[in-house]
Amino acid sequence: MKSQIPEGLAFDDVLIIPGFSDVQPSHVDTTIRLTPDIKLNIPFLSAGMDTVTEAKMAIALARLGGIGIIHRNMSAQDQAIEVDRVKRSEHGVISDPFSLSPNHYVYEADKLMEKYRISGVPIVEHDKLVGIITNRDLLFETEYSKKIYEVMTKLPLVTAPVGTTIEQAKEILIKNKVEKLPIVDERGNLKGLITVKDINKSMKYPLSAKDSQGRLLVGAAVGIKDDFMERVHTLAKRKVDVIALEVFHGHASEVLSAIRAIKGDFPDIAVIAGNVATGYATKALIDAGADIIKVGIGPSSVSTKRVVAGIGIPQITAIMDCAAAAKATATPIIADGGIRYSGDITKAIAAGATACMMGNIFAGCEESPGATELFQGRKYKVYRGMEADTASDEKLDGGYPSHSSIRVSKGVEGRTTYKGELGEVLHQLLGGLSVGMSYAGCRTIKELHEKAEFIRVTQAGLREGHPHDVQVIRESPNYNLL
Repeated sequence: MKSQIPEGLAFDDVLIIPGFSDVQPSHVDTTIRLTPDIKLNIPFLSAGMDTVTEAKMAIALARLGGIGIIHRNMSAQDQAIEVDRVKRSEHGVISDPFSLSPNHYVYEADKLMEKYRISGVPIVEHDKLVGIITNRDLLFETEYSKKIYEVMTKLPLVTAPVGTTIEQAKEILIKNKVEKLPIVDERGNLKGLITVKDINKSMKYPLSAKDSQGRLLVGAAVGIKDDFMERVHTLAKRKVDVIALEVFHGHASEVLSAIRAIKGDFPDIAVIAGNVATGYATKALIDAGADIIKVGIGPSSVSTKRVVAGIGIPQITAIMDCAAAAKATATPIIADGGIRYSGDITKAIAAGATACMMGNIFAGCEESPGATELFQGRKYKVYRGMEADTASDEKLDGGYPSHSSIRVSKGVEGRTTYKGELGEVLHQLLGGLSVGMSYAGCRTIKELHEKAEFIRVTQAGLREGHPHDVQVIRESPNYNLL
């Protein structure tokens, strides 16, 4: 037995000491970089869980400045479709627009537009633009068995040359009163597409997290089963920005091998590896090639790992240890699990995390998968751990090597309070983080890492920090008694 047991601190065990400040909450900058090429305007990722993140959540979060991780409890093809929906939901210049030939049928165009919720499709023949079919062309059409060339809008069309900027495109679209602007080269070959819808979205969501092509950022979770690289290749074809190696215990030889395999085939795709809770585990993942480390063994509200297996490290201590190990290489740390209030986010970042992965809180949002339900007068949504029996199937058995045909559950399924739209929830979370940074005298995430100091809290101090000696008759939007 070791002679000294290290101290374990959870979120409720500490508070950040207020410091001298000339920083107002409105002056706080919450931008971060997950990699040199991936910038987020808010330090949030949505968890790769089947009750948290599919395309709808990932799109909403990326528009507000974060990034969603599409869960892997589905086929590789279905997961790739979810990724593609995110990437195609908003563009600057669409470099690979859908197109059809003049000899396709009208019903094929209609089906394509309905599937991807687009209002028009360029028509090409031998790579040359020959027309476009839009909802306007189909407005009074009744015979969908016709060939597209019979109903499409033919040349000449309003087009723009390769290299046209978004601002130039905006002027052309307004001047000509059209909604779609095909980009063509000097030979008339279709090279891209710019739409009014995408320009409007850029104006409506100025903080959107985007790639170099103006598409929303999105990540996807994978495991370590024998065919996991097939899934990675499928996702890479759909332009996924981040691969999250979601494994229940990240400090394992199979995980290190998986990181090397992914980075070997796709050196330009960022890899999030985890979950871990120690500095030496963090260093091992970094040495294997991981770009970002995810920290958290058992702090989740739907995890029973610590009581079932007796394994884990309280989250504040885990973040501190892992962040210290990652400091030499400036590798970002993601705090995953245990966050109940916006103050926990401030504490996690102060302890060394670059960003927080949100499960429970985001699971209660309108954009998460699943329907809302009414229970005892309140609205709820289902939230479950990916190690719960109800989430377990052959797709997840590869999360960590199993030595038995009987799976040991290490999670539960429960209800989480319905919280409304993601934008409203993020407003409260960012507000709490901004206030916390202001009290600590920190304008940036980096300053919070460097300047924040913690103080231990007793049980009396914890009770003192919550509403007390009153009967709460109206909860505030960022504080829930349940």
